Amino acid sequence: MRVVIAEDAVLLRAGVERLLADEGIETVAAVDRGDELVGAVTEHRPDLAIVDVRMPPTFTDEGLRAALAAREAVPGLPVLVLSQYVEESYAVELLSGGAGGVGYLLKERVADVADFLDAVRRVARGGTAIDPEVIAQVMARGRKNPLDALTARESEVLGLMAQGLSNSAIAASLVVSHGAVEKHIGNIFAKLGLEASAEEHRRVRAVLTYLGRP
Repeated sequence: MRVVIAEDAVLLRAGVERLLADEGIETVAAVDRGDELVGAVTEHRPDLAIVDVRMPPTFTDEGLRAALAAREAVPGLPVLVLSQYVEESYAVELLSGGAGGVGYLLKERVADVADFLDAVRRVARGGTAIDPEVIAQVMARGRKNPLDALTARESEVLGLMAQGLSNSAIAASLVVSHGAVEKHIGNIFAKLGLEASAEEHRRVRAVLTYLGRP
């Protein structure tokens, strides 16, 4: 796997590079400004871009704006945002602007290296990895919920899917059987009108619907 990192904190950038290198993941470019990200992904065509939100020169939302521009320049580019903040407007646009390959993790809540590396691989494959706090803030925007047909348990299962949990992890979290989780997910697909296709693709589409994609 080949990645581009956009992060202005030198120690954090170096730490992420080292973690990835230990797993055989190559960092083909590491930049410290959002406006350098587009050029880096256009040149290297990586499997994933890992992007901070607040970067020079204004330290507001340069990273997210750059991530959106990078996805326009390289359609389908998987992007994992790793930030201290939830910038709602741009987060919604990023999370709802494609068919998957998106993640948004809060730095202070990434406490487990294995979980972080799992998120890196999942997003690079076209899946999702969304921090529960990001989901909460996005859903609090008050947009019309297209998921009223789901039961409370189905909504709970879909919320855990949005966090990137596997069926087995969802079963363990809810203390139910693997078969029960599969049944709930089947009901979710049916109620959202997601016809049979690749399982991963339907999961991504369901998660994007949960996050408010039109």
